[in-house]
Amino acid sequence: MSKPGSAKGRPHTGTRRFISGVVEGFYGRPWTMEQRTELFKREQKWGLNTYLYAPKDDYKHRMYWRDLYSAEEAEQLIALISAAKQHDVEFVYAISPGLDITFSNPKEVAALKRKLGQVRQFGCRSFSLLFDDIETEMCAADKQAFSSFAHAQVAITNAVYQHLGDPETFLFCPTDYCAAFCTPNVSQSLYLHTVGEKLLPGIDILWTGPKVVSHKISVESIEEVSSVLRRAPVIWDNIHANDYDPQRLFLGPFKDRPTELISKLGGVLTNPNCEFHPNFVAIHTLATWCKATTDGGQRDVEMDDEEQDPCYSPQKALTLALTDWLQEFMSTDQPGGPCRPAARFKKESSEEEPMQTDMGESSYVPGAGENPLYTAEPLTLDDLKLLSDLFYLPYEYGPTARTMLQELDWLKNHSWAATAETDKTAEWRSRAQQFDDMCKAVVQMFNRLSNAPNRRILYDLYNYICDIKSGVGLARAYVKTLGGQAQPSAQLLNDDPEPWGFRGGLSGELQRMLPCHGNRDLFRHPPMTAVYSIRLYCPEDKLEVQRIFKEMQSAGEGKVPLMMQPPLICDGLSAGEISPSPQCALVLEDEIGMCGYALALIDAKPAAAKIQRALGDSVFKDFPSLVTIQVLPRVTDPSPAKRMIGRLLSSIRSSGSRGMFCELRQSDRRMLDFYTKLGFFKPIQPAGLPPDIIAMGTSL
Repeated sequence: MSKPGSAKGRPHTGTRRFISGVVEGFYGRPWTMEQRTELFKREQKWGLNTYLYAPKDDYKHRMYWRDLYSAEEAEQLIALISAAKQHDVEFVYAISPGLDITFSNPKEVAALKRKLGQVRQFGCRSFSLLFDDIETEMCAADKQAFSSFAHAQVAITNAVYQHLGDPETFLFCPTDYCAAFCTPNVSQSLYLHTVGEKLLPGIDILWTGPKVVSHKISVESIEEVSSVLRRAPVIWDNIHANDYDPQRLFLGPFKDRPTELISKLGGVLTNPNCEFHPNFVAIHTLATWCKATTDGGQRDVEMDDEEQDPCYSPQKALTLALTDWLQEFMSTDQPGGPCRPAARFKKESSEEEPMQTDMGESSYVPGAGENPLYTAEPLTLDDLKLLSDLFYLPYEYGPTARTMLQELDWLKNHSWAATAETDKTAEWRSRAQQFDDMCKAVVQMFNRLSNAPNRRILYDLYNYICDIKSGVGLARAYVKTLGGQAQPSAQLLNDDPEPWGFRGGLSGELQRMLPCHGNRDLFRHPPMTAVYSIRLYCPEDKLEVQRIFKEMQSAGEGKVPLMMQPPLICDGLSAGEISPSPQCALVLEDEIGMCGYALALIDAKPAAAKIQRALGDSVFKDFPSLVTIQVLPRVTDPSPAKRMIGRLLSSIRSSGSRGMFCELRQSDRRMLDFYTKLGFFKPIQPAGLPPDIIAMGTSL
């Protein structure tokens, strides 16, 4: 097998330029002709050279690929191809016949040639055949004519390529277009070996990397596939694609592709977000990456710890892109163009946006004691950096988003320190204030974006920033509730919240019912969706505690009735016969009501004597205090119970106690498992302990 650049494959160096640019290849509403023309301007300005036309929802590109374009459609394509040439962008027309083509039928081959011949008459000189996302089973006629699916695809691709006169750029997308699709792997894939061996050497092959959406693309992986394909692949990069999730947008930099790849690839095309305007960052940073050099040119010596590429810094590329994007936000005209002179009403564009009025100076002057005029704060670079952090990349959040998740998780798991004076109380309050400040910054960013002059960019972003503002608002209210600064929000603890207080939709509900939901969250230990509140026990809670105690007794009753089993010391606490020690009783509540409790006695010896439990003085010397905890089965999250134990430990420790213990029935596997997983409760075996009762203790 020959390597890229050998006699059997054309290198991208020398007379052929490195293919760089954008593929419009997503599922969903295609971009408008006006947006595509704007894209060509950007590509020319930033040094990119290619546009691959492959919108999945263009009927005549994919579903009705045999149909010729009408006169009106032809006029639009001619204008688009001409606009690309004017801006030195190579227009590559792609067609995707794989849904229903019969490879062995000469009429099908003729239809494909006729369709591409029509587009060639429009002035197009570069083409692409795509066989992605299709069934791999051949029809009976094709099975008789071809020994494999790969042979069928190669035969028709070579025929079309030669019919078009061996175009300078001709791209082929295989059905197995990433390593994850290869059987059994890349190096042993019969499909890829057939494509590499049989496809004419002037045809480039598209490849997405290890996966459809590849987190990282290594030099080694490209060398492996290049060897099999006998040519350097052209990367169809889906790192910024969002057509698979309508709630996600990607505004992070092009990254995790070392610049060493540039000399080993035929090119890189980004298939970005469905929304046109937010792709400014994806395309701008790709252009910066493509300009990087590994042959002794300008190198980036100031790198972050995570950035190992000496020729390209994703964070610096991102800052450059956001700085330029800020200028477009402040423009009242088509992004990238000069601002129009002020007018009373803006002329509606071809995108049929609603009429916008000018933001002229108001003649109204408020009087003394009246509300001042509303003044919109200007959008800043820091706002756009925050926006990018919140909507970063498929496999990672930006630094600020990561910090917010980590802080909320810490505040939730240490909420016992929020109201009780402990050694962590000051830290909790300080971190809660920092979290609140970050939430305020998100709201401020939303307000500034909403008032930015360029409404076209805003409209593409609006659903996403509304969603993040809502989520941040709920998290902010929750932390305030934990800190005792506010009553529980009606949106957090309410049987009938407003629709903006929860994430609805059938898709979301179906996913939450699946056992694996959430196991691919980027933040590995996210706060649970259920909201719990812990507060001090009061006398009015006695009946509810008794109810939970009796319910859990009934649930745990085995073959031997509980009345015939020896009592636990803590039974008197739960039944209300013994009062817990001051500041040593907590209750747990969810949106339904009380769902758990934790009670403790600083001195457990009198309670043990009451039921004639003689454990020995040595036990009460090391473990003088007693704790009991119960939570209803509907509480599936273990963290609230852990937080209650943590708060009781702190209160009992502050009383001067040396340790505390609990008693459990051997049949209570649920609570035995809970105390064992805590890690600091260990089994103890005091004298006088009845059979089938287990004691566990911890030193303080």
